[in-house]
Amino acid sequence: MKVLEPIIEIKNLNKSFGDNHVLRDFSMTVYPGENLAILGKSGSGKSVLIKCIINLIEIDSGQMIVLGKDLSELDQDELDEMRAEVGFLFQSNALYDSMTVRENLEFPLRRHWSNEEREKGSEAAVLEALNDVGLSHTIDMMPAELSGGMRKRIALARALILKPKVILYDEPTTGLDPITSREISQLMLKVQEKYNATALIISHDMHCIKMTSNRVIMLIDGKRYADDTYENLQLAKDPKIKEFFD
Repeated sequence: MKVLEPIIEIKNLNKSFGDNHVLRDFSMTVYPGENLAILGKSGSGKSVLIKCIINLIEIDSGQMIVLGKDLSELDQDELDEMRAEVGFLFQSNALYDSMTVRENLEFPLRRHWSNEEREKGSEAAVLEALNDVGLSHTIDMMPAELSGGMRKRIALARALILKPKVILYDEPTTGLDPITSREISQLMLKVQEKYNATALIISHDMHCIKMTSNRVIMLIDGKRYADDTYENLQLAKDPKIKEFFD
């Protein structure tokens, strides 16, 4: 039986902001094709963790290995190459208000594709990404013309356009109504099936985690408190785990 190489491997990660110890000896492994959810209360360090993975926040100590590369050993060019293989869906969507949907999706291509690649493939890449999220008709619209759920889908399309090996979802359903949240969760499953991409899902939305995750890590007091399937955690007697499900 072939042993799968981890897509993300974190060993004894520590991160503090002054006296606030956000992550304490946190370790985890994410395997290819897996949807792994990180569950924790607001302010528990979930978003800090996801930003450490793409080196937006520098860690205090520990080891971060992403796609087989130790982040501490990468120079800026190598870090940019690694980031091109990681799609990031920001909690705020982070769309450029002054750009059309088309221009928002072309933005990663301008950074990571050559002029020749863009001339040959930009239009097809934009249309495929928009078709993936069911919004090809919005291509020339501005973000202000879109609903909250549509903006989330466009942000996901932008995260998908480079066909990343890993997708990081930072609170993908926050601020959305229950029906739209369910649609986004279903879309995340569709993406997993089509691209066989590995996903790390940061959330405290229990419905989203139940729908989308293969495995759940509970982040409590800065540590990996529990690591199991949603169904098994739901049956746990531990009061710190139970309060998430009550």
